[in-house]
Amino acid sequence: MLRELYDYRELLKTNVKKDIRGRYKASVLGVLWSFINPLLQVLVYAIVFPYLMKDAGDHYVVYLVTGIIPWTFFQTVVNQSTTCIKANSGIIKKVYFPRIILPLSAFFSGLINFFISCVIIIVFCLIFGMGVSWHLIFVPIIAVTEGLLGLAIGTICGAINAYIQDTEYIVNFLLLMAMYGAPIIYETSIFPDGSRIGALIQLNPMTHIMNAYRDVFMNHRIPDMGAVGIVFLLSFTLFLVAVAVFNRMQKGFAEQF
Repeated sequence: MLRELYDYRELLKTNVKKDIRGRYKASVLGVLWSFINPLLQVLVYAIVFPYLMKDAGDHYVVYLVTGIIPWTFFQTVVNQSTTCIKANSGIIKKVYFPRIILPLSAFFSGLINFFISCVIIIVFCLIFGMGVSWHLIFVPIIAVTEGLLGLAIGTICGAINAYIQDTEYIVNFLLLMAMYGAPIIYETSIFPDGSRIGALIQLNPMTHIMNAYRDVFMNHRIPDMGAVGIVFLLSFTLFLVAVAVFNRMQKGFAEQF
């Protein structure tokens, strides 16, 4: 597979560029939506949640930004990987190329957009007096780990979605549930020590990803690389399984459309 991907590397590059340009092609504001969309979400939560969470700290807005923007990246990779086969059904029926390029394109385009969106996080850190530090060098490691998890999930779901096209709607619902299962808009400290809900949240890989981002952006310390490493191993293993499932199912993709 690696040899074949190398042979089709130009197609992968072209597809990544197409994904990035096509995302905002018809919009007036274009790439600015990469900034506006997460900012609107932050605005809503920043208005509503301080009233629901009495213990929300002075830096709750920064806490939201460092949760929502990484989550948007993860959500985008999963969603685009899930729908990429169906969205490219026309070319799949006509031309041969390694189909795995499609979810990989979603991963790389999502990663690039996320790095652009990190500018928002840095700006908020500066506005609220938190500053930035050399610990930002850990962001690419955390981002690749997070993106790989999204890619693994999306690759499996994308293969299934080619056969059962309700899959993408189920994925959207599960992502919404998963968002509330990780400390994106709330802090884990709101749950009592030893509580069952708190324990379940700690089992969520995204909990450790969010904690790592906040260690880097907010706390200016080295994140728990042990936890990030475990998530990476989980993501990589799941990705290998996803590729095996994808390769087994891709023979029938063209016949489904």
